[in-house]
Amino acid sequence: MAKPPVSPDTIALPRTSESENLKKIRHTTSHIMAMAVQKLFPKAQVTIGPWTETGFYYDFDVEEPFTEADLKAIKKEMVKIINKKLPVMREELSREEAKQRIEAIQEPYKLEILASIHEPITLYHLGDQWWDLCAGPHLENTAEINPKAIALESVAGAYWRGDANNAQLQRIYGTAWETPEQLAEYQRRKEEALKRDHRKLGKELGLFIFSDPVGPGLPLWTPKGTIIRTILEDFLKQEQVKRGYLSVVTPHIARVDLFKQSGHWQKYHEDMFPMMAESAEEAAQEMGFVLKPMNCPFHIQIYKSELRSYRDLPLRLAEFGTVYRYEQSGELGGLTRVRGFTVDDSHLFVTPDQLDAEFLSVVDLILTVFKSLQLKNFKARLSFRDPESDKYIGSDDAWDKAQGAIRRAVQELEMDYFEAPGEAAFYGPKLDFIFRDALEREWQLGTVQVDYNLPERFDLEYIAADGSRQRPVMIHRAPFGSLERLIGILIEEYAGDFPLWLAPIQVRLLAVSDEFLPFAQSVVKQMQALGLRAEVDTSGDRLGKMIRNAEKQKIPVMAVVGAKEVEANVLNIRTRASGELGEIPVTEVLEKLQATVTNHDTW
Repeated sequence: MAKPPVSPDTIALPRTSESENLKKIRHTTSHIMAMAVQKLFPKAQVTIGPWTETGFYYDFDVEEPFTEADLKAIKKEMVKIINKKLPVMREELSREEAKQRIEAIQEPYKLEILASIHEPITLYHLGDQWWDLCAGPHLENTAEINPKAIALESVAGAYWRGDANNAQLQRIYGTAWETPEQLAEYQRRKEEALKRDHRKLGKELGLFIFSDPVGPGLPLWTPKGTIIRTILEDFLKQEQVKRGYLSVVTPHIARVDLFKQSGHWQKYHEDMFPMMAESAEEAAQEMGFVLKPMNCPFHIQIYKSELRSYRDLPLRLAEFGTVYRYEQSGELGGLTRVRGFTVDDSHLFVTPDQLDAEFLSVVDLILTVFKSLQLKNFKARLSFRDPESDKYIGSDDAWDKAQGAIRRAVQELEMDYFEAPGEAAFYGPKLDFIFRDALEREWQLGTVQVDYNLPERFDLEYIAADGSRQRPVMIHRAPFGSLERLIGILIEEYAGDFPLWLAPIQVRLLAVSDEFLPFAQSVVKQMQALGLRAEVDTSGDRLGKMIRNAEKQKIPVMAVVGAKEVEANVLNIRTRASGELGEIPVTEVLEKLQATVTNHDTW
């Protein structure tokens, strides 16, 4: 008897990091792919082949780029290897012996990899036919892989070690799952993701553009896109005013010495735009100006501009500050990875006794933002320091206190959280909000950071109640993260269907003939007087085409106006969320629209 089809809703697609079995499957499948490539292309040099959260990739140095036909041939060869039921064997050996083996097969990239890895040195063999340096884990036999649950997805260029000065390699991306049903669901979600791609929808909806003369990673916002940005800014500013935040504005550039004191220059100068100096001598001494990659040193200067008392704290400074980071061109991706972006940045200067309460208040603000944006599927990541790493500044005591404050907050709020050592900022730990969208992809949105180190580096003080001078604690926070990334994520989460309060055009009136345009225009004026973004379709097209155009532009509410509507002073309402609602009195429509926008609701 045939099995009933599996509903997509019941098919789980765990990430590699969430499944030890998938990790083994993907590690092993990547090795099988590399073996297949070298069988078909004997001159191909193998480099690295890690797993990703949804699959794996391998980089190859080959004479000619891979084609679609090559991918099909490689997949066919992979199936042959799987069907040979080859045992996967781990071998541990000395560094010198590994070096000799690699030299014998003349694989120079493997020698570089060998030099960068720690003991134990391990090889994984596919039978007696192929091997590679790898830490694992792997399956015990190629037969454990279902050939119908794997796919080769695409080819891309990649530089060795991510350095544009090194050799250009060919990267083959693949995916592997436990069952064919999982693969089919994964591919369905990928197709849906293409439909929701914010770069595609952003262009169709006329929200933003990129221009070659301006440069990659530098979005230009159209009037409609600017409406969305402005609404989001105004919304957060209003929430911040309720919570005692003070708005500030700071420059886009500063002396490099400011970022040396903060530590950003030493840690991230390769990601900052080049310094401008007045002379070659000043340039040699690193005495110029740079575009800011962060806003925090500027807010610190405002704090330091006068001596503060404990009575002045907490001091909450907020800014929509545009920052600049020189992301590699290969890492840019629409609005989600850009070179110039606006952070909804705020820095709170608090006494140690105020830290816990202020931290909880910031989290409450972030949760309020998420609720208004209808973002429900998220969890908290405690991004802590990796004690084995030397990339962090500050004392162990400062880090312990900061991490303790974050842990207490999430425990008090009973939040779903997990700890991630190594994900902290170089100056302090973070509470990051990881949002999982409609396609089960994860994005980092809001963040809160506790910082004892920058107050120390900038010698910040306040006068305590006993007259002594004490060090404040800083809280860095950004509920949106960045406006660019947030809007890109919202476009994809909503599939372009913005809720009424965020939609660039909220209402469009469709007059069935020019005879009824005056009535439609008078109603629109009433809507605009109430702050609603309404317009009349004056194209003169047939009603069917006007409706299709409004739907294509994803306008939340449309109203048909004809003889009956004019005579009865009603509107024939259709909404994207609820469909046909029929004839509703104009006054009632105005009230409903206002209430829906005010409550960030849907109609």
